[in-house]
Amino acid sequence: MARPLVFGGHAIARHLGKTGIPDWSIAETWECSDVDGAGGVVTEGPLTGRTLRQVVADHPEDLMGPGWSGARFPVLTKFIDASGTLPVHLHADDEAARRLEGEPNGKTEAWHILDAAPGATALCGVKAGVSAPQLRAALEAQDFDAVLRRLPVRAGETLYVPGGTLHSFGPRTLVYEIEQTSDIQQHAMRWTMEDGSPVSDADFASHLDMLMREVDLETRPDFIPGLSIAVDDAVERVFLCMGPYFALERWRAGTAAPLRHSFTTAQILSNVGAPVEVRSGGWSGRLGRAETLLLPAVCADVEITGPADVLLGYLPDLDRDTRLLRAAGYSAHAIASLGGRPGQDAGATLER
Repeated sequence: MARPLVFGGHAIARHLGKTGIPDWSIAETWECSDVDGAGGVVTEGPLTGRTLRQVVADHPEDLMGPGWSGARFPVLTKFIDASGTLPVHLHADDEAARRLEGEPNGKTEAWHILDAAPGATALCGVKAGVSAPQLRAALEAQDFDAVLRRLPVRAGETLYVPGGTLHSFGPRTLVYEIEQTSDIQQHAMRWTMEDGSPVSDADFASHLDMLMREVDLETRPDFIPGLSIAVDDAVERVFLCMGPYFALERWRAGTAAPLRHSFTTAQILSNVGAPVEVRSGGWSGRLGRAETLLLPAVCADVEITGPADVLLGYLPDLDRDTRLLRAAGYSAHAIASLGGRPGQDAGATLER
């Protein structure tokens, strides 16, 4: 699904090379979604035409792995073109989403920066020492830099953004986003992101009322480069983020050896490089530029012929993945940083 929001441009088509989207300003393409009203549909194989929601209901363990059950696919992924600047906004965490929004879960997310212009920045988190009344007054005045942290943005880095964190990025920034399956959000803007039309004073005050009930004044995440593991000759695996809701990896391979990966839960495979040949679970096919393939758990493994540059998003096995990274020599502090909280013990941070 392509969304033509006011901050979008043409980078998803012209920079990433994605085809099949409208030839006008596009802000987002939802690559893998089970959000109500915007769910994905199977396009190939015996389940062609079924929605992702139907596949979750009818084949939960084949899709997600033994013992899994749930009402919907738990991870949402997007390409986001912030040719302009996103509105300052937040997404509720799980507790606030249930208490205030009537939703089953909130929306923690992570941004992997695919491209950014020199000097690009992002707003993320409230500055230390800012009180709730100070934050409210600055948001009313639209003086965001007075109260929010502005971070430098660099291609290849990733930011894990817990629910409740005020944030924005852009302009001239291209992002792959992975998040909990949800579309709840509260904006701090006097314009709408759909068409830029003004928000009335009454609606603006109402939005800020809800935002202030959901904001977390203490979360201040930072960008990280990820943790790299050499897998084979010229095959690199980089853990970009990892927390209780999702994990994201970037794999690159040359031509000396193919990319080979075994898995026990569904993998969202998004191609951020040249077209590649993919083989998984007896299926083979070509994955084009900026295309996404959902690999069910029952497929068990995937092989991709290089040169390749792909992203893999999934529900992590935190104990297993933490052990793997520790065996590779990474500290508990470094591993915890993948979940946005480097000051905590990795075991506590990554506990389900």
